[in-house]
Amino acid sequence: MDDIFVQHSQKLELLRNVLRNVAEVDALEGLNMIDAVQRLGIDYHFQREIDEILYKQMSIVSACDDLHEVALRFRLLRQHGYSVPEDMFNNFKDSKGTFKQALGEDIKGLMSLYEASQLGTEGEDTLVEAEKFSGHLLKTSLSHIDHRRARTVGNTLRNPHHRSLASFMARNFFVTSQATNSWLNLLKEVAKTDFNMVRSLHQNEIVQISKWWKELGLAKELKFARDQPLKWYTWSMAGLTDPKLSEERVELTKPISFVYLIDDIFDVYGTLDDLILFTEAVNRWEITAIDHLPDYMKICFKALYDMTNEFSCKVYQKHGWNPLQSLKISWASLCNAFLVEAKWFAAGQLPKSEEYLKNGIVSSGVNVVLVHMFFLLGQNITRKSVELLNETPAIISSSAAILRLWDDLGSAKDENQDGNDGSYVRCYLEEHEGCSIEEAREKTINMISDEWKKLNRELISPNPFSATFTLASLNLARMIPLMYSYDGNQCLPSLKEYMKLMVYETVSM
Repeated sequence: MDDIFVQHSQKLELLRNVLRNVAEVDALEGLNMIDAVQRLGIDYHFQREIDEILYKQMSIVSACDDLHEVALRFRLLRQHGYSVPEDMFNNFKDSKGTFKQALGEDIKGLMSLYEASQLGTEGEDTLVEAEKFSGHLLKTSLSHIDHRRARTVGNTLRNPHHRSLASFMARNFFVTSQATNSWLNLLKEVAKTDFNMVRSLHQNEIVQISKWWKELGLAKELKFARDQPLKWYTWSMAGLTDPKLSEERVELTKPISFVYLIDDIFDVYGTLDDLILFTEAVNRWEITAIDHLPDYMKICFKALYDMTNEFSCKVYQKHGWNPLQSLKISWASLCNAFLVEAKWFAAGQLPKSEEYLKNGIVSSGVNVVLVHMFFLLGQNITRKSVELLNETPAIISSSAAILRLWDDLGSAKDENQDGNDGSYVRCYLEEHEGCSIEEAREKTINMISDEWKKLNRELISPNPFSATFTLASLNLARMIPLMYSYDGNQCLPSLKEYMKLMVYETVSM
């Protein structure tokens, strides 16, 4: 095993030099190599080289007639926080201001344009047009291009890189990418070794989580609640991809498990009177506040209270900041939002869709998870950043809205549960008489797209959060379709495939 580590480190160093040299000689080839590194999910090994190359790319004049090069440069720069303008694509428009039809022959360029359009922000009409234009021509091309290329085009349309988990899509890249240069095969070889090393790390983390959950004993005490530590860990694994963040992944899974647990209490088991008492106890955050609670709620609150205090101590010891106040606020907000929903459904009333979504952003649990993640990472913790965090900034609220809307698009009941559950689609249909379910679903899909535009704005706007935190927020948004795409059997095939890939399967060398 030590020999494998040594060889892997040597190959990584070789590839770092190759990347620097390639980018120095040929700007486009440097961009292609960065793209490949990202699609293979191993870019965390090359951050310094990537940052240096993209900084130089900013100075390259955009008056280039290669659509692939311009679109790829635009996407990579935006992904890394550079506010490059959408008018980089004006060179590909005709005198009427629309994209030239002649571009229809350039499949590679159209795929890159479609990928670039996913980085659009609110009000960027050129990128909206770019998505429609490239998407239409790519769909049309599927009927007359060869099978291998059609597979690549289809995958681009279904899973554009910016909205997908690189770790999940890497397998497709292994299959569809062809080595037209000297470095791609070496990259693939390194990626396979890396993948297997990380898989072993994930297995070890799952053992730690399972041990913690078993010793906590809540699965025995609260029979009604979900008992899914592997699923909960999957959120942490998707959000925090750097292998060095092993301890953080394990610790983050703990509050995630309580989000699911408390959700089950509100959605499946608790009476309204008991839920009011539980919410009051969480808001007061005093262990003496649980005397009047039913036994199962006492057990849950005590476990939440202890876990949160222990979590706060660890953060303080490691980063010198006590996050307890912010964590208490996040748990109180979550329970308050759960209670609002419980009261709606107990009264048999549907709120306005806007009111439902505003509350649903909080009840999604995303805020709780990202607040805990922020303190775990320990980067850029200042009074200003904590104040902003407590106000639920767009980097959190947009990810939360995406989760709530995606969840509500699902036609199947969540894991056969019999509890009350709302839906933005239902609220919208009730509010708009004569609207069809197809129209309501289309409205929801468009809103998800709008929230992605807000996330994209956060990428290129100054904010006090670290790049690691921003990436993790995006990764949670990318994870959501896997977590909420139910099939006709009320199962999650994409999620099962992701777990199998990341935890159980060895990538053959």
